[in-house]
Amino acid sequence: MSTRHKYRELALQALYQMELTGIPPEEALYDIRQRNSGQAIDFTISLVQAVAGNIQEIDRVIERSAKNWKLFRMAVVDRNILRLGVAQLMYLSAEVPPKVAIDESIELGKKFGDGQSGKFINGILDNVYKEMAKKV
Repeated sequence: MSTRHKYRELALQALYQMELTGIPPEEALYDIRQRNSGQAIDFTISLVQAVAGNIQEIDRVIERSAKNWKLFRMAVVDRNILRLGVAQLMYLSAEVPPKVAIDESIELGKKFGDGQSGKFINGILDNVYKEMAKKV
């Protein structure tokens, strides 16, 4: 497992915790720092901050690309994986190639979601990526 993959998992854990408990990003990241002492988790921090700082726009993009799905109906894990994927596509594209962002999100869905999560995430992120490419 790559280091960045592990940091994406940590970011997913933080986002999941934030959504379920309502804690702010700083508190969720503090918990991660405590559990992962000694690791340079700058990438995890940038992922969480990209989502938290742009969540309304990210959620709008997801809903536009998720045909016949409302965000509130999605599983919490899938929703937060999608948020991570869209944040990477929209705000961290200089650091993360689009194909890597999508592939890593699919892998997170397969690991943490249900049997259909990988396909669901792939479909939505593929739509987001295609829409972004049209605007360039």
